[in-house]
Amino acid sequence: MNRIRAVVFDADGTLLDLLPGIRGAESAVVAHAAALGLALSAADLAADARAEWAVRHGEPPWQIRRHALRRSLERVGRADLLDEVTDVYFAHRLRLTRPYPEVPGALAALRERYVLGYATNGNSRAYRCGLADQFGFELYAHINGLPPKPSPAFFAAVLAAAGGPDPASVLYVGDEWAYDIAPARDAGLRTAWLRRTAPASVADPAAPPEAAADLLLTSLAELPAALRGG
Repeated sequence: MNRIRAVVFDADGTLLDLLPGIRGAESAVVAHAAALGLALSAADLAADARAEWAVRHGEPPWQIRRHALRRSLERVGRADLLDEVTDVYFAHRLRLTRPYPEVPGALAALRERYVLGYATNGNSRAYRCGLADQFGFELYAHINGLPPKPSPAFFAAVLAAAGGPDPASVLYVGDEWAYDIAPARDAGLRTAWLRRTAPASVADPAAPPEAAADLLLTSLAELPAALRGG
């Protein structure tokens, strides 16, 4: 893949491990609620998050989480605390969300040869999650006023931020077929599909038979060598 000039990453689940942040944020909300005499559990919060994601998938993640927190607070009759509890949740979620262990080394290796970009639907700001000053550009759908992935307009903005090159000279790296890989392919970008527990196949069994990513990764540590062809 020697034509690649820019490597652009999805954030959550690709560069950033969300699980510690989510668990820590849920624990903080439970403790905050308990201090106010309210009986909320982590199980309640998790169940309400699953319910909201099921009906709102594709909306901005911060908005889905806010709806989930509202649902949880309605359990105890205190929806009026939504702003306060949302602030508690995100203060902890962002502080505790950090890159996967292999990410700093992979970015350092890639930066020697490529423009690096960060382009996400989410609200994990790079500088708040241990990735300050790592990228040539950053795009956030909800901050930059972009239609979120999988919209073609999102990937058009990625190309523009990368300097408007030939789409085939830009590699988009993500962990979700429907929101990262398929729409990036449709926009003409090259793709690397990160599947940390992936089977040894580039084609997704759940995707159409003709659909395939250019690269399949089980760790971002594999990406520098894969781009060199070795």
